[in-house]
Amino acid sequence: MKLLVDQMWPAVLAEQLRRRGHDVIAVLERDDLLHAEDAAVFEAARRDGRAVFTENVGDYLPLASDCLGRGEDHCGLLLTSNSSFPRGHPRTLGRAVRALDRYMAEHSESDPLRNQTDWLPAARRGDPHAA
Repeated sequence: MKLLVDQMWPAVLAEQLRRRGHDVIAVLERDDLLHAEDAAVFEAARRDGRAVFTENVGDYLPLASDCLGRGEDHCGLLLTSNSSFPRGHPRTLGRAVRALDRYMAEHSESDPLRNQTDWLPAARRGDPHAA
């Protein structure tokens, strides 16, 4: 599974996942995508064969739907929310890294989200992996 991390997340998220052996790049690491519209980010992910990790549900779901409506494929959306992973909390980055690492390991096939959408599960209370 290849992943493009949307711009609301810091580049260190992608760096941490690469250290764990995953093929991940952040929008903030690509000069061509800095400050780009969501449509441009979505198209770049399609060209690169990457699913998009984002909490921008309202913009990306219509982009994915329009893509499929044109008879074209995309590599998927992996969605989250600020309530599941509050970016202002000091432990959120670590929690997100662990959750993405676990998700990507469980979905290791090359294109598990092709033309699909999924939600990144938040850690549950009592989960030894929760922060």
